[in-house]
Amino acid sequence: MASITTSLPPPLFLQGRKTPFRTLQKLPVSSTGERQNCAVIVKATSDSSESSTSLSIVKSVQNIWDKSDEDRVGLIGLGFAAIVALWTSTNLISAIDKLPLIPNMLEVIGILFSSWFIYRYLLFEPDRKELFQIIKKSISEIFGQ
Repeated sequence: MASITTSLPPPLFLQGRKTPFRTLQKLPVSSTGERQNCAVIVKATSDSSESSTSLSIVKSVQNIWDKSDEDRVGLIGLGFAAIVALWTSTNLISAIDKLPLIPNMLEVIGILFSSWFIYRYLLFEPDRKELFQIIKKSISEIFGQ
């Protein structure tokens, strides 16, 4: 259940109208035209399907956490290192972005590299097959298959 505080103009209030849940109480509305704050309680409901991405991510993390009794310290350290790396890279990128010519140069380099990658791997069908084989080989090496 979520609680939201909002400011609504008087004509949008529903006074004495019946809803499937209960009858709404009459809200005091000022006729001077000033806005008043009103607390609105919202309850979101959904089907019981497990298709939600956030629930599946939480369950997968819980499964990994439950399966690894001896590696919990390593997992906590890895999570902390990931947060520190994200923070460091964000600060480094923002510092580089403040330099006068570096961002424009990096943008041109990115455009050139993207153009080369499209020409080399995506433009023609044999090259796309080659890229697919490279990706498949890399995935098999990572998972040790």
